[in-house]
Amino acid sequence: MIEFSTWDMLHGLLLAARWTLALSAIAFVCGGVVALALLVVRVGRVSWAARAVALYIEVFQGTPLLMQLFLVFFGLPLLGLEVSPWVAASVCLTLYTSAYLTEIWRGCVDAIPHGQWEASSSLAMRFGEQLRHVILPQALRIAIAPTVGFSVQVVKSTALASIIGFDELTKTGTMLTNATFQPFTVYGLVALLYFAACYPLSLWARHLERKLHVAH
Repeated sequence: MIEFSTWDMLHGLLLAARWTLALSAIAFVCGGVVALALLVVRVGRVSWAARAVALYIEVFQGTPLLMQLFLVFFGLPLLGLEVSPWVAASVCLTLYTSAYLTEIWRGCVDAIPHGQWEASSSLAMRFGEQLRHVILPQALRIAIAPTVGFSVQVVKSTALASIIGFDELTKTGTMLTNATFQPFTVYGLVALLYFAACYPLSLWARHLERKLHVAH
């Protein structure tokens, strides 16, 4: 057993938390970009493309993220494609995030009254112009709370990347526990750091809701 002070453990966990936050940011930003493209197809007028996106969403929502990580990290090398834990975790979380954000945002678009589509169509707007100038600006107000709420879920989901050897917060906590035999202290600090990362996001969502008058 190695002697670690509480500060030593906290310092090691803070260093690992950087990679948790970095992975979360990559997954959320890249997933958001992919989701926006999928959303346009999902609400578009090409039925077969919309069905393909719906199938994509069902696959990633209907299968565990842990299994997706295993398939990418252990499956791709069987096809001759070696991937690092960092790449595997980034790809899986990006796809996972994009599937959920697409469905969240589609619900927000569907919440816009159909009369808005008809009014913009009467102004001779094309589909892309309707989305850009009329529908998406209104859907943005509705989407703020669930989008930021899901970002909290993304941060917590990064813990699963520890199973493929990615050295994030949970993985480092496990290694410190094995070295110190102080699981209550170590995992207590891990929980506090996750809370410190997630709680400000919730506060930010409430601030944006008030600022944009979402309730009205």
